[in-house]
Amino acid sequence: MELRHLRCFLAVAQELHFARAAERLHIEQSPLSRAIKELEVELGVLLFARTTRSTRLTRAGQLFLEHVPRVFTALQQARDSVVAATNGFHRQLRVALSDCVTPSRLPTLLALCRQDEPEVEVRLSEVQLSQQIKGLHEDLYDVGFSQSDDVGDGVVATPVWRDPLMVAVPARHPLLAHKRIPLEEVLRYPLVLCDPEVSEGHAKQIERVLRKVDMEPMVLERVASCDLMMALVSAGFALGLAGAGRIAASREVGAVARPLAGRSHVLTTYLLRPEGEPSEVLARFIERVQAIELPEFPRSIPDHYSDSLEGSSP
Repeated sequence: MELRHLRCFLAVAQELHFARAAERLHIEQSPLSRAIKELEVELGVLLFARTTRSTRLTRAGQLFLEHVPRVFTALQQARDSVVAATNGFHRQLRVALSDCVTPSRLPTLLALCRQDEPEVEVRLSEVQLSQQIKGLHEDLYDVGFSQSDDVGDGVVATPVWRDPLMVAVPARHPLLAHKRIPLEEVLRYPLVLCDPEVSEGHAKQIERVLRKVDMEPMVLERVASCDLMMALVSAGFALGLAGAGRIAASREVGAVARPLAGRSHVLTTYLLRPEGEPSEVLARFIERVQAIELPEFPRSIPDHYSDSLEGSSP
């Protein structure tokens, strides 16, 4: 089995169309079909079911697809390690990011890493939570960040960062009459929320908050990023729910941040790592993560806090 076989398989599996896969690989369709046939003969199974109208993965093809991308990830990491060594780095720390992790802390964390251990290269990968957990089990990542602690056996989830949950409100919206907005009032308006398939942990934490009121939320849109959420809020389409740090990092001037009324609600970010004693490099990294945690938020957020996050005045 050669890498070209795997590249051909991956292209066809993702396109589910031989002509498009051949175009993507910049080869003719006949050598692509031949490579797939050679791979199927070697494995002793059919990977694709083809008709004149469609191409689909067989059960064996679906199982094979779960493993092939990790081969290329491992290969890329090997290349990166060699490049890092030639650039003077002696070690590498592979960090996975999922679930709209608060951006405001990352520059501080990376600056501390570079200052304290310049010989250690920190490589960041944005992946879905399920991929992060698999990668931690299979030694593709050393550590990760997510807003979910539902990670199963073999992975340790430690809460490290907490952000107040805020409502992102369009400028001049009637809800801005409230310094702290009751959840019942929020649910009277359309919402734009993060897609749980992209930001699983973030979506689950928001869902737990929304369940505290016996009202069905009107979800106008599920989006892949908090940046798109803030753009839709700024345009006046709906309200959004996100951490204070994420809203503060937004450059959308047409959105205003307000805390929810009552007890403060927070979004928790967890550090994920494989079970067992961490390496010395990873242990020092975890210490830096914990050193930049913001002070414990009070149960009631002061009025001036939301004012400082406002992109514009109502």
